[in-house]
Amino acid sequence: MACSENTEKDLKNINSIAEEYVVLVHIIGKYDTDYVDAYFGPDSLKQKALNDSSSLRSVKLRILDLTKDLDSLIKITKIDLVKNLRIKFLKQMLSSMNFKVNSLLGFKSTFDEECKELYGAVSPKYNDEYYQAIINELELELLGKGSILDRYKVFKEKFIIPTEKVDTVFKVALNEAKKQTKSFIEMPHSEDLQLEYVRDKAWSGYNWFQGDGFSLIQINLDQPIYIERAIDLAAHEAYPGHHAHHTLMEDTYVKDSNWVEFTIYPLFSPMSLISEGSANYGIEVAFPGESKLKFEKEYLYPLAGLDSSLAEKYNKIQSLISKLDYAGNDAARMFLDGEFNEEQTIDYLVNYNLMTKERAKQRLNFIKKYRAYVINYNVGLDMVRDFVIRNGGTSDNPKKRWLIFEDLIRNPYLPSDLEVK
Repeated sequence: MACSENTEKDLKNINSIAEEYVVLVHIIGKYDTDYVDAYFGPDSLKQKALNDSSSLRSVKLRILDLTKDLDSLIKITKIDLVKNLRIKFLKQMLSSMNFKVNSLLGFKSTFDEECKELYGAVSPKYNDEYYQAIINELELELLGKGSILDRYKVFKEKFIIPTEKVDTVFKVALNEAKKQTKSFIEMPHSEDLQLEYVRDKAWSGYNWFQGDGFSLIQINLDQPIYIERAIDLAAHEAYPGHHAHHTLMEDTYVKDSNWVEFTIYPLFSPMSLISEGSANYGIEVAFPGESKLKFEKEYLYPLAGLDSSLAEKYNKIQSLISKLDYAGNDAARMFLDGEFNEEQTIDYLVNYNLMTKERAKQRLNFIKKYRAYVINYNVGLDMVRDFVIRNGGTSDNPKKRWLIFEDLIRNPYLPSDLEVK
């Protein structure tokens, strides 16, 4: 009887801490409107935050108090695996929140410190010679007159989906991504999503999860949408990416367990490294090996009215371009650490990311708005991929790869869980 009473008391304590955590996330969201990416929990907790006039310093103290409460709970309670999962998650999220509040209070930090404290990982550094070696390979693939950037720009323009065909092409890619995902993962019957096309955004696509298994997915038409982005966006934003991830987490921990901490998604937190990393890796899981290129050639190229005879060459070029991806992180590091001004950052993105000047300016705007968030896409991808492969989810064992991937997007993994032990 005593054991049962203690268990009930522990659960009540954890639930109270979780509710206070949700309130504090909402309060921080009043100081940074991008902080709360999604909320589908009780209106009462959101209203409590709206009525709360706490200063950031007061919020910081409350975060520290909650952290102490969790530490005390560990000491006085025989923690089972379920309680430990919640406590570990909440402690890491509170630590990230504390750093975010410090930033809002004006405390300065380096790019690497921000990466580690907010997202639980640090981006590797590469020198100019590393990127130049990749660009030299591209030079051999794109022979001709003019700079490598000019040649790449001219070549890539052949693969832009005409605006009037974007919806048709994207929906076909989305249906295939959904089909592949549902062949391996059982999704809740009520899940659904809505597509919307927008302009004047710093991103190319966004998933706004609404709760109850429903997502609003927005695609930005201000940026050219290239043929490979149809599958990339469909898999990343929907299946088996963000929509599947949020839906499965909600189904497991909100609907089944009533854990209120999983009704809110603080964007600048360790959750994002897992979310963006798994969404990017989900592209490879749903379209392994040559299957992505095959589907594009057979279905998407004809729908977009593009020349599929160039598909293999374009795919090879894009594979090389993807190796330059970390240049965006290095550009963000140097800009946010004050080593580069805006013009130098744009030049770096042009020279080593092979972006047009216009695209580099858009990228800089993203960096200015979302700061170190940029690492979640590529560092997160590499960490998720390594974790899945390390646990047996190799390309020659697709069933196991899907099983590990589903476990990752269904459960509250943290970046530290992906590291080699």
